[in-house]
Amino acid sequence: MKKLLSYLAVFFISLAAFTFHTPESGAINTRSDDNQIQTEENTFFPQRPDISEETGGRSSGSKVFIIEARDDAATLAEVLEENFEEVKIRKMFSTIYNGFSMEVPEQYVQELEQLDGVARMDEVALYEPYVDESVPFIGGTSGEVNNILTRGNDELTGEGVKVAIIDTGIDYEHPDLKKSYHGGFDVVDQDDDPMETKKEQGMPTLHGTHVAGIISANGKFKGVAPGAEIYAYRALGPTGMGTTEQVIESIEKAVEDGADVINLSLGNTVNGPDWPTSMALDKAVEAGVVAVTSNGNSGPNLWTVGSPGTSSKAISVGASTPPMLIPYLIRDGDRDKEIQVQPMQKAEPWKLKRGYPFIDVGLGREEDYENVDADDKFILAKRGVTSFTLKAKLAKEKGARGLIVYNHQPGEFAGMLEEEVDLPVVSVSKEDGESLTKEIESSPNEHIRTIYRKEEDQIAPFSSRGPVTYTWDVKPDLVAPGVAIGSTVPNGYMDLNGTSMSSPHVAGAVALLLQKYPDWSPEQVKAALMNTAKVLKEEDGEPIAPHIQGTGRIQLDKALAVETLVYPGQISFGKWLRTDRRLEKTVPLTIENVSDERKKYSIKPPFEVPDGIQWKVPFSVYLDPGEKETVDVEIDVFPSVFDEGMYHDRIRVESGSDVTEIPYLFFVEEPDYPRLMSFMFEHAAEPNIYHYEVYLPGGAEELGIALYDPDTFQFITYIDVEKDIHRGMFEEDLLIEDLPEGLYKALIFAKKEDQEDTIEQTLYIGE
Repeated sequence: MKKLLSYLAVFFISLAAFTFHTPESGAINTRSDDNQIQTEENTFFPQRPDISEETGGRSSGSKVFIIEARDDAATLAEVLEENFEEVKIRKMFSTIYNGFSMEVPEQYVQELEQLDGVARMDEVALYEPYVDESVPFIGGTSGEVNNILTRGNDELTGEGVKVAIIDTGIDYEHPDLKKSYHGGFDVVDQDDDPMETKKEQGMPTLHGTHVAGIISANGKFKGVAPGAEIYAYRALGPTGMGTTEQVIESIEKAVEDGADVINLSLGNTVNGPDWPTSMALDKAVEAGVVAVTSNGNSGPNLWTVGSPGTSSKAISVGASTPPMLIPYLIRDGDRDKEIQVQPMQKAEPWKLKRGYPFIDVGLGREEDYENVDADDKFILAKRGVTSFTLKAKLAKEKGARGLIVYNHQPGEFAGMLEEEVDLPVVSVSKEDGESLTKEIESSPNEHIRTIYRKEEDQIAPFSSRGPVTYTWDVKPDLVAPGVAIGSTVPNGYMDLNGTSMSSPHVAGAVALLLQKYPDWSPEQVKAALMNTAKVLKEEDGEPIAPHIQGTGRIQLDKALAVETLVYPGQISFGKWLRTDRRLEKTVPLTIENVSDERKKYSIKPPFEVPDGIQWKVPFSVYLDPGEKETVDVEIDVFPSVFDEGMYHDRIRVESGSDVTEIPYLFFVEEPDYPRLMSFMFEHAAEPNIYHYEVYLPGGAEELGIALYDPDTFQFITYIDVEKDIHRGMFEEDLLIEDLPEGLYKALIFAKKEDQEDTIEQTLYIGE
């Protein structure tokens, strides 16, 4: 009775001016569609309205939330169903998440969030997957015996290791996957048949089958661990869409079914450490399962790693390039400037060599081709409004030789057509695309040619970068091949790009490690992979920053032969303010001797120590075989000596010629992370009511939405302005009555600590 009264204590309290936050409501996707544009300063916005102006109301529809309970989840669920009309419990979670999913009428949202028994409420999000045999390149065997991959006289294939693949399902009838497939569950249809979506069921999918092939194909194509047992959990249905609820249920079922490894090649553009999917993965790791997740495809900007890649205990994987020929575009008028392109999947491969004239067709719509001769030319089109597939089909119809799609926001992106089109299609950055459009205006007879360079171990431009906001954790943990990766798909094989392809390389490597070392914990497995990764270098020979590559590119052969484990594999010392006089921060570092002989270890901070830093580390540590010891690594920083910014380097743990490097970073002053991410705007159930959500990594002193004419970019009005909002997902319902129906250009802005960032997006207002 006491617990019931505690749950209902605030139910009858009137909650004036309450704002509900949903930290799990950003869409997870394969593309860099966050529409984020960073600005150094604000010179664009006119005088802002007074914050007290009335801008909205709340609609009365129902939504699905993930509820985390403070105590017993079953009791809380029962109490809520009994005391709140039309509240419906959907799924109970108990293995890796203490809570449940629940359908909630909007009028109850505020009251429920305030109940003592409710730890947090997160609105269910929509999820999508992230989109030459690469196994030998990471130190695997591709089916050939390699002594380093053996235990005794047995070849390591991953035999006996259970790998759960949470994705779009698997085509378990594929000849290369029949031996490896051992079951699973379809959480979309709630049955035991996790087959990929077929054409008669909706838009067909292939992503999970491609991921499964990289891990454990065992036929014509060989995966990293062809002997591993793969289990499919179909969390993403037709069109590749799923929800938070389905992803968490899949993680929970995989843990309950005894999975040794979980692979999640999905993620979002919201860089937050406390999303339910990230927290669920942390719990899975605590239960003894090694969790591997893709890092995201929203690079090359920093702060773009998304959940569940922000999970502190999972292995987050970025994308590097295997050995391959990379196409670059050059203009006849400037052969020194090379533009790297990203080929789009399902388009004809870009193998063109001779030069062709090029023309700009705006957004690549039918009306953009009026009075345009596209025959035997390269077409340059801006991303947006119409799909890549439609742009490609129209370009093909008009006689084009190839299509170049440039981004509508800063940076590059990786794209994919919805269906096959026999036309070469590539993507380039916004900056390169706009540069080409200017060249067309000044030199209409210019030609573009393609040159090819053999490259390997480059960071893929689309690979998301860290660090993680709020906790300042270093992510990714490492990188693996993720460009032009061949693998299985329903009815055949295909090359795909993405960190989705990088993650299963690591999941397969984990299967081999667990076959060789079945008693290793997830922490030991993660350390073996991170400690032995190949450090990737810039052109000047300096290591690429850890928040871009983690500890480096996976080297499976070296991980399987490792003699020393050091964890955590990389360290964040957080941030300091320049007004701080002096601060000491200590991180425990565990050193474990997994060799057959006694070893002496020395911990060595960077040789060139800048003014303002002092290190305190033990002189040496002696460990017998199988012994481990945790030591303190302490850094003393005088922040006033440093300029504002991020600082990173590497600590060395040495034992003779055996050297393990541990990257670290720290910040001086508030970092320059984007002040807002993942904006979503939709028409609510009631007339003239619109719902929006935006993620604020550090909160905001001011947030607003300004509308402009999409053609003239003339300012029209503000539809909302808020102040002093705390970190996390902010959502609001707006009443919009006086605007003409149609498309508007919206600039969503957020300001904190003298930094203001914006997201640019097209909104439709009207029924």
